[in-house]
Amino acid sequence: MSEILKEGSRLRLRRAEIADVDYICALQEEKDNSDYIVPFSRADHETIVTQGRAAMDIIVEERESGECVGYLHVTGLLLASKEQEWTHVIIGKKGLSYGHEAMKLLKAWAFEDMGAHRAWLDCKDYNARALHLYESEGMVREALIRETILHRGVYENLVVLGILDREYHARKRAGLEL
Repeated sequence: MSEILKEGSRLRLRRAEIADVDYICALQEEKDNSDYIVPFSRADHETIVTQGRAAMDIIVEERESGECVGYLHVTGLLLASKEQEWTHVIIGKKGLSYGHEAMKLLKAWAFEDMGAHRAWLDCKDYNARALHLYESEGMVREALIRETILHRGVYENLVVLGILDREYHARKRAGLEL
């Protein structure tokens, strides 16, 4: 049984295992996801899962069924600055508000369990669904990096969003977090 990181009402986060790499790679390649991320290779995921300490692949699964419904990649776990980067936030089962619960679980794990000071991610500027999710979960737009990714022959912009520990704890006191 892999390590459970955090549990919510419907979902739980657990450390990915080598058996999860097929699921992670397939999720990255799905049409609804592939345009919005820069995927990692199978070899990258295998290394992260088996040897990673500074980074972690995390599976989002339904508590009741144990079915995998998403994948997260977190890096920066060994930084003295206590800054995490959430590189991939991919929910496979869309339209069930799993993204909101997964983000709440990820924030609780990062700030309460791991003692993070700051967490950040970047998002393609045309990914309106993800931007709405991140902002509704308390992340603040910090920057626009113009024409930084070349995807299918077109340069794309990235929006950088972040949240600080004090912002997370203020949201928790206000009843906006788990």
